[in-house]
Formats: sequence, C-alpha cells, structure tokens
Amino acid sequence: MKKTISFLLIAALGGAFALTGSYYLTPSKSEQSLSYNPYSTPVQLAGYSGLNSNAPDFVVSAEKSVNSVVHIKTIIENQNNLSYDPFADWFFGGKQRQPNMMQGSGSGVIISDDGYIVTNNHVVNGATKIEVILNDKRSYTADVIGTDPATDLALLKVKEKNLPFVAYGNSDDVKVGEWVLAVGNPFNLNSTVTAGIISAKGRNINILDHQTDAGGLAPIESFLQTDAAVNPGNSGGALVNTGGDLVGINTAIASNNGSYQGYSFAIPVNIVKKVVSDLIEFGTVQRAYIGLSIQDIDSKFAEQKRIKQLKGVYINGLTENGAGETAGIKVGDIVTKIENVTIKSTSELLEQIGKFRPSDKINVTVVRDEKEMILPVTLKNKENSLGIIKKPEVFKTSINSLGAVFEELSAEESGKYKIQGGVKISKLDQGKLAGAGIKEGFIITSVDKKKVTTIKDIQTLLEHKSGGVLIEGLYPNGMRAYYGFGL
Repeated sequence: MKKTISFLLIAALGGAFALTGSYYLTPSKSEQSLSYNPYSTPVQLAGYSGLNSNAPDFVVSAEKSVNSVVHIKTIIENQNNLSYDPFADWFFGGKQRQPNMMQGSGSGVIISDDGYIVTNNHVVNGATKIEVILNDKRSYTADVIGTDPATDLALLKVKEKNLPFVAYGNSDDVKVGEWVLAVGNPFNLNSTVTAGIISAKGRNINILDHQTDAGGLAPIESFLQTDAAVNPGNSGGALVNTGGDLVGINTAIASNNGSYQGYSFAIPVNIVKKVVSDLIEFGTVQRAYIGLSIQDIDSKFAEQKRIKQLKGVYINGLTENGAGETAGIKVGDIVTKIENVTIKSTSELLEQIGKFRPSDKINVTVVRDEKEMILPVTLKNKENSLGIIKKPEVFKTSINSLGAVFEELSAEESGKYKIQGGVKISKLDQGKLAGAGIKEGFIITSVDKKKVTTIKDIQTLLEHKSGGVLIEGLYPNGMRAYYGFGL
C-alpha cells in the first residue's frame, strides 16, 4: 500500500513539473500565430529605411544639369497679306498692316560659361525675338549664331559671363539600358527632371524630312531613344547620364496625341559637338559626304543578294568621282565600320560621317567577297570637292530678320535669265519676305525702283528703311512678280 501511494505521489509531482515547464516554455497561442505560417512567403513591410545601395542615384546628376538648362520663349511675327495693297501704300501712304504675334517655348542647354546655348532649330525657327530665362530667373535676349535644319540644331548666344554649363559626354559610349535624365521645361513647368533608360540607339523616325527645310541636305537622323518622360516644351533640353554629362538634346516624342506616350528621342551629343564647333568657327555647318548610296540589310535582302552576313550596310550606288569611289569602294561592298565604330544601319553610318568635315581622312572597313578590308577615304563637301563651304549671307534689317538667305547670281545665271546682276533668295524662313508671299528661288532685281546687283545693295537699301517697301524680280521660270510689305 505504501509503495502504491509513493508511486502516485511521484507521478503527481512529475505531472506538476511537466505542466509548469510547458506553461513557461511553450509560446502562447497568439505568439504561435505570428511566428509560424506554413504558407508564408519571404516578404517584408514596405517601410522606407534609406536608399538601396544598388539603386541609381540621380541627385548629383540633377544638381549638375538643372541650372544649365534654360527656358526659351519665342515671338514669331506673321504678316497678314489680306486687304493689303502695296501700290496704295507706296503711292498714297496706305495704312500699315498690324502683324500677328505668335508665341512659342522650349528648352536650351548652356554649353559654355560665356553664353553659348544649344537648342532645336524648330524651337527658334522664324522667331523675331528670343528670350532665355535661367533657372535662377535671370532673363536675356538671345541672338541666333547659326542653325542646321538637317540635324534640327540651333546655336544661340547671350551676353553674359560665368554661367553654369553642362559638360559634353560621349554618345558613342552610351549603352542600351543605361540610366539617363531628361531636363527641360515641359508645359512651361521650369526645371523639370525625369528619369528613364536608353531603350535604343540609331533610331530613324523620319521626322526631319517634313518638319524642317534642310536646305537641300539629307537630314541626319540617328536618335537616342529613351523612355524618360518628354513632353511639349522639352524640345532643346538636356539628356544627361548619371554623371551629369550631356549625351543628347531632346528633340521629339512618339505620340498620337502630342504628349508623352512612352518613347522620346534625342540628338546624340557627338553630332551636337560637331555642329556647334562648325557654327562657331565657320558660321555654317561643314557637312562631309562619302558619296555612297546605301541600304540596310535584312534577311530577305541578304538572300536575294546571296549575302552571308546581316551586319553593316550595303552599297548599291556611288557618286561619280565622290569620296567613296575615289577611295576604291565598289557597288556590292558592305560597310561594317567607320573608324572604330561598328555600323549596323544606314542611320548609324550617316551619324558617324556627320561627325567629320570635308577633307577629313577616315578609315572605312568594308566586306567584299567575304573578305574584310580597310580603305582610307578623304571626305568631300556637298559640291563634291575638298575644302570649306563659305557661310551663306543672312541679311537682317534694323527691326527684325527678313527670314532669308541670299545668293548673288553667277555670270552664267545672269546670262540665262538675260539680266544684269540680281540676288536670289536661296532659303526662306518665316519673316517679312515670306509674309509678303515671296517664294524660294525668287530673284530680286530692284528694291523701291532701285537696281539690285549684289547683296550689299539690298543691305544699303533696307538697313535703315521704314514704311513701305516694293520689291521687283522674277522666278527661274521667267515669271516676273512684284511684292510689297512694310518695315
């Protein structure tokens, strides 16, 4: 009996110890529900605890570039020709027309501390007044140093020193997938910064063919494509890398409604550098030509021509005595490199040639009969000769630009049209002459009944003129015409 009682006591004490240990050592039900879930996934609360060390940091890039991007405001003066009689104005002092004023805006990038600013040609084209507003709200009137419709670039200048400017990068080194910032003034919202990546290079979107007058030159389109948000007003603004260096000038968007829908396009900075350098040094762009008719290669074309590779561009024609023919390039050759840059498309070839001047010597790598060879090529100008092209004379009145480029007639042209002297309008933008209805190619033979034989004559007759002006001349087809407008 005693043994039985002893066993019962021992069992009771053991149970008590077990219950006590279980109470203190086992988590509560609520604690178990928080610490264990057989269906849990490795997630965490979306709290913010600082920047991820692997995330791109745009702060430095934005700070380096935002003060170098300016807001550009333009005024375009259009004359209304309706109900205007130039003869009444000339003989009877008729009432002068009131101009219609149109306003526009865009962006620009300061590229030197002494006031040079790059923007798009379409931002300032035809403007009679250009205002540049800095990020610190200082405002200046800008002069147009030069334009290049073939690349949609324009160079402006303001009279100021010690301005913040952005450093050039190298667009050849830009990689697809690289982070970039677009800096500009969309919808007049000053100093706006958006981020994205380079989504493609060498894009040809056929936008310059019908939106700019390239002055007879084939447009160069080899855009950097990015998904950084760009909207109206961003044109002419900066595309910079994460180091804050300029890699492109924002120019266009792919859109069905005029606003950003996912893709935008920028002119590579290496083209910008070349155009700016030419405009400063020569006053006009020194465009180099290789004298080739080229075509992209796809699988269907390669099969047709029995080409075993899809890299490079195919040569299907040569300019007689052009740079390519002189260097020994032949129809059927495939260009794979310009200097050390690989060529994958016609737009990329045009981009690389666009970086050089006439008389520059470059190495062109071609494939002929499945053999690679390097040919030295001396590039030529648009006249298929060596040397620098002279700056065309653009005449401005003391009031505003006439919006024209003038050329004096050669002796052969004078003989052809049976006139002595005369000045031809070789290029026409928005301005007084276009507003009067004058077309490109018109040959001015007299101003206010005074004979015109040189550009200097026009300058002398119109430089300090005010009131009505009567211009007489003819078109290349022989049709004579008279135009009147007011200054």
